[in-house]
Amino acid sequence: MTAQSGLRFLEDRWDDTLAAKLDGTELLRYRSNLLGSDLRITNFGGGNTSSKLEQVDPLDGKTKQILWVKGSGGDLGSIKRAGFATLYMDKLLALEKAYRGVDLEDEMVEMYPLCTFGNNPVAASIDTPLHGFLPFPHVDHLHPDWGIALAASANGKIKMEEFNNEFGHKLAWLPWQRPGFELGMMLKKIVAETPGCDGVVLGGHGLFTWGNTQRESYLNTITIIDQLGQFIERHAAAGYKVFGGGQVKTREDRAEIAASIMPYLRGAVSRKQRWIGSFSDSPKVLEFVNSAQVEKLAHLGTSCPDHFIRTKIRPMIIKWNPVGDSAELKELIETALETYRAEYAEYYKIHAVKDSPAVRDASPTVVLVPGVGMFSFGKNKTESRITGEFYINAIGVMRGAGALGAGVDCKEIPQAGPAASSDQFTVHANYVALPPSEAFRIEYWKLEEAKIRRQSPEKELSRRVALIIGGGSGIGREVALLAAERGAHVMVADRDVRGAEAVAAETGAISGKEAVGWTSIDIRDRKTIKAALDATIRQFGGIDILINTAALFPSSPDGVISDAQWALTLEVNVTANYLLADEAAKIFAEQGIDASVVLTSSANAVVAKHGSEAYDVSKAALSHLVRELAVSMAPKVRVNGISPATVVKGSTMFPRDRVIASLKKYKLPFEETMTDDELRNELAKFYATRTLTHQPIDPKDCAQAIMFLAGPLARCTTGHLIPVDGGLTEAYLR
Repeated sequence: MTAQSGLRFLEDRWDDTLAAKLDGTELLRYRSNLLGSDLRITNFGGGNTSSKLEQVDPLDGKTKQILWVKGSGGDLGSIKRAGFATLYMDKLLALEKAYRGVDLEDEMVEMYPLCTFGNNPVAASIDTPLHGFLPFPHVDHLHPDWGIALAASANGKIKMEEFNNEFGHKLAWLPWQRPGFELGMMLKKIVAETPGCDGVVLGGHGLFTWGNTQRESYLNTITIIDQLGQFIERHAAAGYKVFGGGQVKTREDRAEIAASIMPYLRGAVSRKQRWIGSFSDSPKVLEFVNSAQVEKLAHLGTSCPDHFIRTKIRPMIIKWNPVGDSAELKELIETALETYRAEYAEYYKIHAVKDSPAVRDASPTVVLVPGVGMFSFGKNKTESRITGEFYINAIGVMRGAGALGAGVDCKEIPQAGPAASSDQFTVHANYVALPPSEAFRIEYWKLEEAKIRRQSPEKELSRRVALIIGGGSGIGREVALLAAERGAHVMVADRDVRGAEAVAAETGAISGKEAVGWTSIDIRDRKTIKAALDATIRQFGGIDILINTAALFPSSPDGVISDAQWALTLEVNVTANYLLADEAAKIFAEQGIDASVVLTSSANAVVAKHGSEAYDVSKAALSHLVRELAVSMAPKVRVNGISPATVVKGSTMFPRDRVIASLKKYKLPFEETMTDDELRNELAKFYATRTLTHQPIDPKDCAQAIMFLAGPLARCTTGHLIPVDGGLTEAYLR
């Protein structure tokens, strides 16, 4: 079998020169990465690839055939050699004798570790027998939109035969069957019964293709997918009215509407556990949410198991007419959410069996708003984005199925089979959804539950969003890094945008690029404060933690502080903190979930000193502002602060001239040739001698205190300030 030429949509990315340098396992990795590099071929984390390779068994020195197959939970686009499970083919094939039937197929998964070749800890996926029992050296199982569109069409089997005749293929059709050992047996049988079979369409699921070499498998796969695209797009161009045509118009102000309702929506779906949000108003999304068929199709849910696991049984649609006032959306969200959760509870009640896992969060992960777009949610930013991408894939599937069925009334459901009878499937506009009973068997599958349990435990601040003001240097920088280490999504805000961007890059190296952002801010200006809050909402869906470390210490060559400097100091150190909290309070109120604020005061707030009156008075006012805000923002929002002694290291409040002035003031020796950091260290050592611990205050010390107050370990602490002063007796309260 050789692939046909004439790709119209996809591109052949295979590099013969590079491939010639790779061994069998690296060729499998290379092939997988190429297939996973295009979302039209397969979605993130979806599909799997395999190769049957000859290797020497270290136990007896004999050559054995070994199945290399993508491990459970892996992603083709990023998989490495170490991400593949390895199994002895003879042992895997021997499992057919031990198989006791579809009702007991899950017990076969426990047998896969007994077939492991080498000391390989990678768990074999439930799709392993689908690859192992096919008689081909190299196999690809993918979920392209065009392939699933055919697989999820009420006339899919008829159209598959038309496709075969037009393009010279011999694809075979299998009715719906949940992935597992039984499906492996069905694949083996259908290929044996179909002479010249060059692929299999799994009803409602996806596509299997293969080849005798790595290159041939890759080329066969992309060729068949591209030809399916040609086939479907030609149908779409032949007078198909996409989703029944547009019913409403897109709002020009949709981005503003999305930003305004996102905190409320995020809070509404986060009442059991927090979610990170994403928003899409892509043309594909808008075409769907504005269409006449959106309600019926959305309620049917998705068909492909890989889509369903992330998008749940169905999305939630807000029944809003975009010609109306966007203020109506909050009430409509509550109504829709009440209905959605009630339906989900009924879905669980009807289909749960004695040993089903406990009911999960009944909140939707995808929310559709006509005229606006799609909101998607996940445990982190990457998951929320991918969830949205999966639903866009589902939209593509429904569009393709509709195109294939234009003007056709198909009475038989080809997806029906041993796993589900025709009456269990629901069809609309030629699109066949997964029956709720089968959807439940996947969502609450013990094997899926086991996969979830294998995931790394979440961190202290996972699912939380922290906006860090003054994050471009000093204490703020350390707070950003520590927040990332503890699992938070971080937005770094600073007047110094270069500093903010640099710290964001450092933070992203810890948490991943998608979990961090940066923005400019001037905390004296409500407009820039609101802009920074909006930027955080657009990126992550909301805000859970607000931290401000930015402050001003006025200085002059002669030590005299002007009236303008006095006013500016109070504006930055007091009023700006009030403005920050006042604007953030609106977001917190919209979300309706617990949040926290941490502000940065100073030991100077309670220590009277000569020459720093403006700074000291401003910090005294800020300390009391913490207490006032704790009262006014209770009970959902905790407000606390820290009171550090002088932090010299990394502080923008200690430029070289101020450090030198201080060294002269205290008659401390120094050399003009010393670097800025060396000068700061000398001053920090002096300040440390005035404390009980004799330890210079490091920005990291302040960050630890801030993040304690900001996090859930201090859930019963509000209106308080933690001293971070090394034991400064002058600052003892009296």
